[in-house]
This record gives sequence, C-alpha cells and structure tokens, in this order.
Amino acid sequence: MRIINVKDIEEAVSKVCMEINYNLREGMEKIIEEVLQKEESESGKEVLRQILENIAIARDEKIPACQDTGVCIAYVELGQDVRIEGGFLYDAINKGVANGYVKGYLRKSVVRDPFNRINTKDNTPAMIHVELIPGDKLRIKLMAKGAGSENMCKLAMLTPADGLEGVKRFVIDTVKEGGINACPPLIIGVGIGGTFDMVGWLAKKALFRGMNVRNKDEFYAKLELELIKEINDLGIGPMGFGGRVTALDVRIEVAPCHIASLPVAVNFECHAHRVGEIIL
Repeated sequence: MRIINVKDIEEAVSKVCMEINYNLREGMEKIIEEVLQKEESESGKEVLRQILENIAIARDEKIPACQDTGVCIAYVELGQDVRIEGGFLYDAINKGVANGYVKGYLRKSVVRDPFNRINTKDNTPAMIHVELIPGDKLRIKLMAKGAGSENMCKLAMLTPADGLEGVKRFVIDTVKEGGINACPPLIIGVGIGGTFDMVGWLAKKALFRGMNVRNKDEFYAKLELELIKEINDLGIGPMGFGGRVTALDVRIEVAPCHIASLPVAVNFECHAHRVGEIIL
C-alpha cells in the first residue's frame, strides 16, 4: 500500500492549473506551425499567425492564453494500491483548483447553481471523474474547458439501423452547425457506444489523448482519419474565416452498448487545448 498525502495533491493541482492556462500543451505550438504551412486561405494563415503570437505572449508574460480560463475537468486514474492520507481526494483536488485560480489571477467562471448564477469565486467545484486502475500510482489529468467549445457539444441516441454512416453524418453535421463558434482549429472528441451518461464522458475523455495518437483499434483509427479529412473539407477554417484547417485532430473512444442502442457524442476542444498531467 502506497500512501499519498492530500497536501501533495493540492500543491500539484494548484501548479498545473496555472501552467495549463499560461502554456499550451507540449507540441501544440509546433502543430499549429505545421498546419500554417498547409493552410491555403490568406485569412486562415493570418489567424494562425495571430494564434502563434498569442501563444508566445501568454508563455512569456505568464498570462492566460484565453480570457475564458474554463471550468476545471479532472480525470483521475487511482491505483487500487494507493491510500489517500490527511483528507478526501475530491476536497484536495478542489482546494488545489481554488488555490491555482486565485493565486494565478485566473477568471473564476463557475456558478453555484444553474439558475441563481452566484459565482463560487474560486472556480470550484471541478468536474471530477475517477477511474480505479491496478498499481500504486495516482495520475490526475486536468483540462481547463472553456464554454465557447463546450456549448457547441452534442449527443444523440441513434439506432443500430443508423449505422456507421449515421454516426459520421451526426459528427459532420455537428461540426457544420457549431464548429465555427468553438474557436477552430479544433480537437474533436467522439464517443460511441455505452449509455446516455457514458457516451458524453467518452467524448470528453478522448480529448485527454495525445495529439495524433490514433485509436488502438485499426477500424476506429481509420475512421478518425476519415473524419479529419471530411471536417477539413467543410472549409470552415481557422476561427471560421475559411480555409483547410478546421480540425487539428479527431479522437474516438468507444464502449459496449445495448443491442437496441447506438449512442454518439461530440465534444469540441478549441485550439488552446489546455491540458496537463500529474503523476504521484
């Protein structure tokens, strides 16, 4: 049994909350530089150049890359041989988020109730998902998820008769309808299967995957590449100004489902893609 103190979790979460808002995920800047060379639209090229300039300013001056510093999504992989000491895991994560957002002068965007709209003033609570895994490690993946991309997400309960073409049509139509408002170029998570509650999480979980890391199943890896091409053929382009670069990546996560169901969900992520990881 390995013991991890809540103080270590709090400190690590606080630090990462600030870092992911100031610095894009490793490799993202290089990817945007690469797609700049592929973009055919002059407007699209100019947008990508401005995105690169914004990335540099945020990194050098330690200020948020986007004014919407998001709600914090925490994906926790908890080893079954780990014991959390000194407090409750959820409280430790939330305290770390609160400290990071207050100390880092990050915008606090979480309200206590959907209708009274009273701001919690420290960006808590985080949206926490815990998965129990073998071993004695604690891995926490954090994402600062802005509302511009989150508000464009969609879920559909298709029927098995809709099949692969029905899933592809739903994904493409969702990008057509909302992609322009999600701050492209986009990273798009697609969940397929499971149940109503699970499929949305599958789509968001896909966003934590590394850039251009394909699904391990050859069928879904091929589908990811097909969707990238079809989405980029839409011509939405960077920030919706037209062009060839609408999607930087498409990632699919799947789960078993009922014989009468075919759930599908699309979760947008903007080009900032603020994600970090803690391993304790």
